[in-house]
Amino acid sequence: MMDRAKTRAADHMAKVLAGLGADRMFCVPGESYLTFLDALHGQTAIDLVVCRHEGGAGMMAVADAKLTGRPGLVAVSRGPGATNASIALHLAQQDAVPLVCLVGQVARFERGRGAFQEVDYTQMFGGIAKGVWEVTEGAKLAETLARAWALSMSGTPGPVVIALPEDMLSDPVDGDLPAPVRVPRTGVAPGDVARAAEMLARAERPLIVAGGGLDNDVGRRALADLAQAHGVPVALSFKHQEIFDNSSQLYAGHLGFKIPAPMVGALQKADLIMAIGTRMGDTPSQGYRLPKAPKPDQPFIHVWPDPDVLGQVFETDLPLACDPALFCAALAGAEAAQPSARTLWAAEVNGVARQLADITPTDQVDGLDFGAVASELARQAPRDSIVVTDSGNFAGWVHLSWPWDGTQKAIGAVGGAMGLGVPGAVAAALRYPEKTVLGFAGDGGVLMTGNELATAIARGAAPKIVVSDNRTYGTIRLHQERDHPDRISGTDLVNPDFVAWAEAFGLKGFSIEKGDDIAGIVGAFLSHDGPALLAVRSSAEAISAYTTISALHARMGGNRG
Repeated sequence: MMDRAKTRAADHMAKVLAGLGADRMFCVPGESYLTFLDALHGQTAIDLVVCRHEGGAGMMAVADAKLTGRPGLVAVSRGPGATNASIALHLAQQDAVPLVCLVGQVARFERGRGAFQEVDYTQMFGGIAKGVWEVTEGAKLAETLARAWALSMSGTPGPVVIALPEDMLSDPVDGDLPAPVRVPRTGVAPGDVARAAEMLARAERPLIVAGGGLDNDVGRRALADLAQAHGVPVALSFKHQEIFDNSSQLYAGHLGFKIPAPMVGALQKADLIMAIGTRMGDTPSQGYRLPKAPKPDQPFIHVWPDPDVLGQVFETDLPLACDPALFCAALAGAEAAQPSARTLWAAEVNGVARQLADITPTDQVDGLDFGAVASELARQAPRDSIVVTDSGNFAGWVHLSWPWDGTQKAIGAVGGAMGLGVPGAVAAALRYPEKTVLGFAGDGGVLMTGNELATAIARGAAPKIVVSDNRTYGTIRLHQERDHPDRISGTDLVNPDFVAWAEAFGLKGFSIEKGDDIAGIVGAFLSHDGPALLAVRSSAEAISAYTTISALHARMGGNRG
């Protein structure tokens, strides 16, 4: 019998997590952590959101972390549960999102015996997670949780995994709660600010590439102050176009996938690149061309809080392992002469960005150009709507048409995984029930995790889901038509009636087809008091915001391989 002075490790864990700042946990239940589920019964500190698939639960946790700035929390069962959740850990790693994943494990006496659903999570997640622990003593659970929570937020934020042997959760434990975790903000040395100011003063064509490390209120303000103080144009990394006012004369475009060559060419004229709050992977650097790897064509300043990232890919003239917002604020207040040519440079790149964003929807035979609907949604939706974009070409229209003013919240899958649209919107609707939450998905991604609409209905969440139904895996089809014109293989889709599908869950269904009143239907969809889904019968010919299938064929010179 347990000593009355002690408590179960599972009960202590619930208190520790709440003390660390967890107020919501997404899960799919499993017998390997039943004791922890029992510990959550009747308590109110941690809201338990029961999901329909571990992939959806993990994506909700990633989205929640993006919205709160705190680690997202997800719990899954051993073996298949952990495998299903791995997509969320990869997303968190790719976009530097703090995530804590609790995984049930077989009992301690079963370890190493090939027990049912036994997995070594150190090996399974070692290449993705920042840290993986298996807690074999209940007495060490609290300190492991605190260590993992801190690690997920420090340096380069990312996912951590804690495996919980099912019998360990019943261990009798005592002890105090760990102290609240405080992640240090690394300051920037005055000498480094002075050197950055000197480099900036010499540059006629400087460029800031800004990323998710500045995605908080302080970071956004500091970025805007820096750009304005020195007249430096700002290009935004993939899925982070919301952190800077796109209507500003200093806006220099969005560095997403396959942006047109004129935009890349214009930005490559920069004579100084300052990458701030981004690790500068292949997407923001446009295939390691902006700047060029390994040796940039121009001086390069890289600001990121984790020194292990700096200099890893690019020769860096000024690597600064510090808080990106603190750097922006410090450099904004530094004296640095502005060459007269800088105004012309800013106008040049801003002009190219605006020209490429000014896309008129095309008239197609096989359906609506999705841009027509995305533009109307952008026009009618409340300015403070939260926008969640799944992966897929359809998101390009949202990136270009939305009136990003530097204040809105947006959630996107930098890692490129399909399936974030619905669970991300559900998580956002739970966190901000008073706001309009729009989740954009393609017909491929929506059927990967669309079952989380059941979670929305169960919890009374009211997201608005928009589905681009063009009957093809659009991004892959674009590459296919470019590389193997007219040889369609493995990309066609046969879809359900998405309106009937949504209404089966309990949402209100709307649809738009060619010839319909787009403005009227969009208005009815947005004004519906409750969760809703808008199915857009979109065109496959209009394969992306920048091109059509016919234009791809013409560009390839009519070659039919």
